[in-house]
Amino acid sequence: MTAAGSPPELWRLDAARTRSISAENPTGAPGAGARATEGTGAHAARHLGPGWKVSPSIHLEPGATATLADVAGPGVIRHFWLTTDRAALRALTLRMHWDDAPRPAVQLPLGDFFCNAWDELALVNSEMVVVAPAGGLNSYWPMPFRRSARIGLHNDGDRAVPVYYQITYTEEDVLEEAGYLHTQWRRGAPLGGPAVHTILDGVTGRGRYVGTYLAIRPGDPGWWGEGELKFYLDGDTEHPSICGTGTEDYFGGAWNFDMDGRYRTYSTPYLGLPQVLPPDRCYEAEQRFGMYRWHVRDPICFHSGLRVTVQALGWSDPGTYLPLERAEIATTAWWYQG
Repeated sequence: MTAAGSPPELWRLDAARTRSISAENPTGAPGAGARATEGTGAHAARHLGPGWKVSPSIHLEPGATATLADVAGPGVIRHFWLTTDRAALRALTLRMHWDDAPRPAVQLPLGDFFCNAWDELALVNSEMVVVAPAGGLNSYWPMPFRRSARIGLHNDGDRAVPVYYQITYTEEDVLEEAGYLHTQWRRGAPLGGPAVHTILDGVTGRGRYVGTYLAIRPGDPGWWGEGELKFYLDGDTEHPSICGTGTEDYFGGAWNFDMDGRYRTYSTPYLGLPQVLPPDRCYEAEQRFGMYRWHVRDPICFHSGLRVTVQALGWSDPGTYLPLERAEIATTAWWYQG
């Protein structure tokens, strides 16, 4: 399945047209930007008038849902940028509907979509997600749609937050074999027995798995990442077709992420450990970690179904594994499917 996931050929001239949606142009219509006469910047622009940053953002009240985009297709969302109150990333729910589907294909806390599950900002420097100082959230996941795309943001918190956003898409034909972007978010706190966390389940049909974000608080002291990630493909039951060698190995690291008694963070185009809290300690039960892996160059393709799990497994002296039943784990899975 082609997932409209390859970078565009920058030299190619074709029939696509670029549109962009923001509080300054909420419909993305041609020539409709910078026309606002009211908005969050109206007071600052009162001596300048229209065209001078009159409506750069929206206020999202508690319990309210804002429709950030509602556009007709066919097309492909190419870039999604947003910033808001950094303390509210887990209190905002992001939803995306493709082609008037009643259920969202993407529904999860805003922070988790941008690899930020904890209450301190993690900077991310990857191909698909970039989190820049001081809270610029960027997604480069291509999101094809045929008839329509609708993106909403719901405030589950108890106070209003500002939301600045820009969604850039191309009006273009979508290949017949292109899949829609989906996510699945799951959390266990505490995980409980048997200390196995399901990352993805209930997916049937043909698709392509393209990304994992994992946030964990181990709950027990010592090394916490012995657990294997397992991909059950196309009818696998008891045993998976793909089985890793350990959590840090799956995310591209090695040897407990430990160099000289300290975890070392990293953020690369396709995998990383961008967050360790607190950063100057090691092997403590209440430390928090965030890590990602993008299967862009190494997609996991399935034809009839997929289930993904990770073991929460630590290390205990003298040389035995320790199931981490007190762990807190939250994961996000990304995949494309028709």
